[in-house]
Amino acid sequence: MPPKAMTLTRPLVLVRMMGAGKTAIGGAVARKLGVRYLDSDEELVRAADRSIAEIFERDGEAFFRARETEVISRLLDGEPAVLSTGGGAFLSGTNRALIDDKAVSMWLKADLPLLWSRVRHKTTRPLLRTANPLGTLTEIYDARTPIYAKAALKVDARAEYSIDDMADKVIATLNDANLLKEADT
Repeated sequence: MPPKAMTLTRPLVLVRMMGAGKTAIGGAVARKLGVRYLDSDEELVRAADRSIAEIFERDGEAFFRARETEVISRLLDGEPAVLSTGGGAFLSGTNRALIDDKAVSMWLKADLPLLWSRVRHKTTRPLLRTANPLGTLTEIYDARTPIYAKAALKVDARAEYSIDDMADKVIATLNDANLLKEADT
């Protein structure tokens, strides 16, 4: 008999550093659990009809962060889904409280060498457009790690894990925490 299909009992919010694989892993988890995959940054860009960089430049970070909180709250009010947030979203105590109230947070924890190997050749990381991108990434990593550690659950990323392996680890962690139920068939 095939294994029973499982799904989420409440929304799952993935928090992580840049390069941890939120989009690929989040999408794979959502497919395996038969739920939607949502990205708060993509939703914010769609609602504002401008890029995050343009929002920051035109309206400032405070405006962006307020809209980010509104988007996260709205996305968590629907059916349980997998939600990836921007790297800075979980730094806000307001957002952490909102996520704790409406969902479960999971930190996709990757060590600094793995993150660097994934982001060092990308030109799409505005925070790393500095004279010393590794130094900048290290500073961000050191500052954010203690806050990401406040997530309810954690899954360690490894270089040898495929996207499918990571998705399976996320699902196993959810199952161990009794956050899955049998899917309606």
